[in-house]
This record gives sequence, C-alpha cells and structure tokens, in this order.
Amino acid sequence: MTFGAELQGWYQQHKRDLPWRETRDAYKIWLSEIILQQTRVEQGLPYYLRFVERFETVVDFANAEEDDILHLWQGLGYYSRGRNMHKAARIVRDEYNGIFPVDYKTLLKLPGIGEYTAAAISSFANNEAQAVLDGNVFRVLSRYFGIDTAINSTEGKKIFTAIAQENLDQDYPALYNQAIMDFGAIHCKPKQPLCITCMFNTSCYAVLQGDVDRLPVKLKAKASKDRYFNYFILKYEAQILMSKRGEGDVWQNLYEFPLIESDRTLTIPELLGDEEFVRYFGGNVEIKLLQKQTKHILSHQNIYATFFEVRLEGGLNQKKSNWDYVFLKDLDKLAKHKLIFTFLERSNF
Repeated sequence: MTFGAELQGWYQQHKRDLPWRETRDAYKIWLSEIILQQTRVEQGLPYYLRFVERFETVVDFANAEEDDILHLWQGLGYYSRGRNMHKAARIVRDEYNGIFPVDYKTLLKLPGIGEYTAAAISSFANNEAQAVLDGNVFRVLSRYFGIDTAINSTEGKKIFTAIAQENLDQDYPALYNQAIMDFGAIHCKPKQPLCITCMFNTSCYAVLQGDVDRLPVKLKAKASKDRYFNYFILKYEAQILMSKRGEGDVWQNLYEFPLIESDRTLTIPELLGDEEFVRYFGGNVEIKLLQKQTKHILSHQNIYATFFEVRLEGGLNQKKSNWDYVFLKDLDKLAKHKLIFTFLERSNF
C-alpha cells in the first residue's frame, strides 16, 4: 500500500469531526483556514462558529465595519489577518460578484492568502490537485522521508513542495490533504508522537534511525526585541480612559489603556517622577499596582506589560489625541488586542 493510501486509510478511522469539513463552500473553508493559522482547533472552533453565525456569506463579511471584524477576532492575535480578511472579502464582493474563488492561482491574488491557504481552499472546495504544506505536513514528511533540510529555508521549501506534490493523491487531493494534516496534528505530534502504534513504524526513517525528536529541522529565528509597556487605568464616574493605537506598530487601530513605554521595568516611585507621566497626569496623583508584570510574546517582540490604577485629584494635565473616555458599559464593544482582552477577563470591570 502506498504512503498516501495508508494515510487515507488511517484518516477514515481517526478523522476529527469538524464543521468546515462538511461543506465545499470556499468562503467557510477560507474562514476556518485563516482562523486556524497559529491556533489550535479547540481555540479556533468557537471563533469559526461565531463568524459563520454573524456573517453567513462573504458579502455579509465584506459589508461589515472593520471594528466589527476585529471585535469578533479579539483574542486570536495576529490582527493583521483579520484586516486582510476584510480586504479580501471586499475584493470578492466587488470584483468576483460575491462568489469566492476556488482556483489556486486566483486565490493567491487575494490579500492574506498564501500558498498553503490557496492549496487548502482549492483542494477542499474544488478538489484541485494542490498539496498543502503546513507545520503538520512538514513534520510528517520530514520524519517519514528523513529530510533534515530546514523547513524554513529556501532550499527546504523547494524540497518539501516537490515531495508533497509528488505524494499527493491526484484523484482524491482533498481527502489526502485532510489526512496528512490530521495525522500530523493528532498522531505524528511534535512531542510524544504515537510511534509505537503507528502503521509507518517499520518504514519511517525517523523511527528507524532514532531521529524522531530531531526532525523536522528549523532555522532559529532572529532574537526578539524587549519592550516595556506601563498601562494606566483611569476611571471617571461610569467611564474609563481608553487609547486607540495608530498605524506603523503592533496592534494598529485596536483599543487599550493609555500607556507609557519605557526601556526597562519601572517602579512606582520612578513612574511618579517620569517626565512623560507628570506631563499627562500631574504631580498630585495616587498610583497602585493592579497586576504584576506580564510577558506577552509577539513575532520578534517580547512585551512586558504592567497595569496600574491611577487616581487624580483633578483632571488630566494633558490628553493625547488618541485618548478618550468611554462608558464602562460600552467597553466590551471596542476591539481590543489580546493583552488587554485577557486583563479585562481577569478583572472586575
């Protein structure tokens, strides 16, 4: 039995019951694929269901305001994906008469759709013979065929693309793609793979050579930059001061509390004497630590966030243009990034 046939036989017995597998609607498949990038199925499934319920078609999605999209996206991270989805939906509405494309080459023209996503949508919606290459597939192919070329190198990408396409079942590409991804996700796992019960344990290179833990190989990413965010919670009667982030930095157009960025962790006495803090909040102020410093990891950035409650005798000395008071009852309506969303979930607001 061939490698692909073995995988498909395993899949028929062990496949996960997921709603986007019950449809060939390219719009819903697109939603699931973007949501599940960097997100486990258990985390992504509730988001998928909320999006499908709120926006039944790609035209509904396109007609929404960006803030509505980002609000539903809240907690997933990588907010640029939500923005790119909105751009892509509007292109489908305006240039494709609201009919989501299903062919690989056309899909690649849409914002936020790369080679993997285009292959997934075109094969699942249209049974096009395009092999998918995600983290799960890289791992399975690397271990089974004994490929130690780095999966995130230029050479590695060429090698794995060729092998993936070579092993694709040309008659049943959708079934094969689903099978190899599920196999990597729940059987050939990154840690503690189920090699003992695996049907490939007499033919898999990594098992035979004792290389399971070493493969796949990945080049180390560049060192991350450390940033220190000091957040300030200011309430006034039934309102709270919020800030909307601008362009050109992380979390653009999302809401958070006013902050001062520093080059290291600051103590309360240091904050009270900080020139920027005094400029906005004045000298007659009470400040209290609400939450110990939290580390939030982004691509190439480590955010160290500390949350303080600030009480003023009078009003603000000065207010940034992107700061504004909002009613506490409306706080949930604002699209916030994960760091703020998580803090609010754990706090009593």
